[in-house]
Amino acid sequence: MNSVVLAVLAMVTLSMMRVSVVFALVVSAVIGGLTAGMPIEAIIEAFNEGLGGGASVALAYATLGAFAVALSRTGIAQRLSARVVEHLGHSRHKTGELALVKWVMLTSLVLAGFAAETVIPVHIAFIPILVPPLLHVMNRLQLDRRLTARAITFAITVTYMALPIGFGAIFLNDILIGNVNQAGAAQGLAVSREMAPQAMAIPALGMVLGLAVAAFSYRRKRVYQELPVAGEHLRSNTTPLGARQLGLIVLALLLALGVQLWSGSMIFGGLVGFAVISISGVIRWDEQDDVFTQGMRLMALVGFIMIAAAGFAAVMKATGEIPSLVSSSAELIGDNRGMAALIMLLVGLLITVGIGSSFSTVPIIASIYVPLGLGFGFSPLAIIALVGTAAALGDAGSPASDSTLGPTAGLNADGQHDHIWDTVVPTFLHFNLPLIAAGWLAAMLF
Repeated sequence: MNSVVLAVLAMVTLSMMRVSVVFALVVSAVIGGLTAGMPIEAIIEAFNEGLGGGASVALAYATLGAFAVALSRTGIAQRLSARVVEHLGHSRHKTGELALVKWVMLTSLVLAGFAAETVIPVHIAFIPILVPPLLHVMNRLQLDRRLTARAITFAITVTYMALPIGFGAIFLNDILIGNVNQAGAAQGLAVSREMAPQAMAIPALGMVLGLAVAAFSYRRKRVYQELPVAGEHLRSNTTPLGARQLGLIVLALLLALGVQLWSGSMIFGGLVGFAVISISGVIRWDEQDDVFTQGMRLMALVGFIMIAAAGFAAVMKATGEIPSLVSSSAELIGDNRGMAALIMLLVGLLITVGIGSSFSTVPIIASIYVPLGLGFGFSPLAIIALVGTAAALGDAGSPASDSTLGPTAGLNADGQHDHIWDTVVPTFLHFNLPLIAAGWLAAMLF
């Protein structure tokens, strides 16, 4: 068996057995390396070299977690949540009214995800700020958090897949189109930026279908315990905020966004936002260390998984068996274009699920899939759809993807949302399967 396939299967199996995802990634990297014939020293070296690729992302999420907890200390989000809970608890509501609150909240989170990928490009940074305070409302509504996770993952994934704005401009224009052109230059293939949204429209509709199915799958109520949310044990501001404090809080939000856009670093954006809130007086000087530490703990799981995933990806690349995986699959296809499209998507799924990032996977997939697609007679639009969909498959359903780690970090703030069984597996079923079908349909129609 190909070492990449074996490593990914081992990682997924261990994760579904509730083994720590970090441990599963490390063990699977060793399994894949040994199967490929790499000496243990080479595996360790490749893994260690890859760790640096995830360190900056991990630190960025840690500082954003600290900023989120500091922002929660202002009491703004808690007051809003408490008012909604009080309103729901002290008056009788018709079923339709409760359903309206549920759908308004889910729609708001989807819109926040759209904004976080486009006009306010903070990616998953909004999740630890908005979601934990809303857990009490979700508990009162008995809202199945698996549906909330689907809504957030949908918003932060489908946006960059289909819209060339914010992160979508980076993914579609710079990464997808850029790498397709680079890989197809020798064969005379040249695609334009305008083709990317057109090629990814059908796969994006697959995501829409998956969200609709998820809304039906998780329509029933689910009971959660009313437990403390991470950071609530720290004293939050219960007194009315002064005009100066409100001004500094607004300034913190604007500076966090501005610094991130100016520097391109979420780390400095989060640190500046934390610093401005600290001087507002909401956080006492002797409590700042506790607040910062609590924020880092909130996003610690995300950080460590991202670091381990970078090491896993480095070992998979070092095996040199990704091209052989694609070529051996092509030999089994023959001249069947429909089967070729399906196999390409499935192989892309295996590659991206292990790496966990569509942005990082496109260069690997494009260098192999573009010549292969041209050989099977696929059109330029079909090739763009195949490469883009294959990359999005892993981002939407990998245990090591920030598109699944982000929702878990927010929804598990009270310890009642499992990363694998409440986020990853439902996401795979509701989004990856429709994505495969929609990507195949796009390749056949274009």
